[in-house]
Amino acid sequence: MIVEGSNLIIEKLPKIRTRAVRSWTQFTPRTSPDSPDRGLFGDARGVNWVHDLYLLRQLRQARERRRQAKDCTACRLVKYCGVDCQRAHRKQHKKACKQRAAELKDEQLYSQGRERPEGDFCPICTLPIAFPMCEHSVIEWCCMKRICEGCDMAAEKRGMDDCAFCRTPCPDNDADRLAMIMTRVRKKDPDAIYFLGQECFFGELGLQKDMQKAIELWSEAAELGSIDALFNLGNAYYSGECVEEDVTKAVELYEKAAMHGHIESRDNLGYYEEENGNYDRALKHYLISAKMGFVDSVENIEEMFKAGLATKEQYAEALKGYQDAVEEMKSHDRDEAKRLGY
Repeated sequence: MIVEGSNLIIEKLPKIRTRAVRSWTQFTPRTSPDSPDRGLFGDARGVNWVHDLYLLRQLRQARERRRQAKDCTACRLVKYCGVDCQRAHRKQHKKACKQRAAELKDEQLYSQGRERPEGDFCPICTLPIAFPMCEHSVIEWCCMKRICEGCDMAAEKRGMDDCAFCRTPCPDNDADRLAMIMTRVRKKDPDAIYFLGQECFFGELGLQKDMQKAIELWSEAAELGSIDALFNLGNAYYSGECVEEDVTKAVELYEKAAMHGHIESRDNLGYYEEENGNYDRALKHYLISAKMGFVDSVENIEEMFKAGLATKEQYAEALKGYQDAVEEMKSHDRDEAKRLGY
């Protein structure tokens, strides 16, 4: 059976205990086996005491059943006392379970991933890197750290030709760069595995272009925790490039990445929902990524506002959030690097 409402019995515990103690202290021993109108234990009030012991026993049994019962892993609304119980009662619970599971999923999807991940911050100045990050930062081959253009320029101005983060001499040819990447790949560094997948996908660093190998590397990197790899895999399944097209799987990958703060995945989810006519859901995604500093999402909200699908207040909220995020990405060194065309 489905175990529900066990708390109702547990809530009675203080009353049961109080009444049992009162019955015990008021219990009068039977003085004569022939005494009339006596309960089983010599006093009619002893019947209450026996009944309370019975209730306490029921309470212990209910607690034990509750302890052994398993939550429905999808909705957490009910508990099952076993596999057979779940099979027997699943039909009764299925509709409510699906509805609650969808609600819980949305709660996670829209509440998580509202802050940028650690890899989006320069490890030297600790400021978030502007988008697109590939245009405003450099990857250090030795440690796979992404250094913002401001800190990279400042290091060069001080005469530092080595890695600005770990001080390893920078390689000057593709063979040495690839060797550094492979060293970290062998240590199962998810960022290095992801980056090697990029090189295979585009056929760089002297590697032959191999899209299938890139998919394999991204899959491995995703399992090790790379959200960039999740995003790339989502793109591959969405477009059907090198893999069989599977939009449902692509959306699942985007959702996983978005819940870890991947902005482009969040924006793609907004686009997917908008294309399917789910404008409220699309707007929620766009607002999150806009407030994290993604200009494409601001432009998407602007288009929705012009089409009457978003309110003026929502558009203003997106603009304000975007401007605040952009301000957080600014620094003196970055402004100077931009001025010098670095």
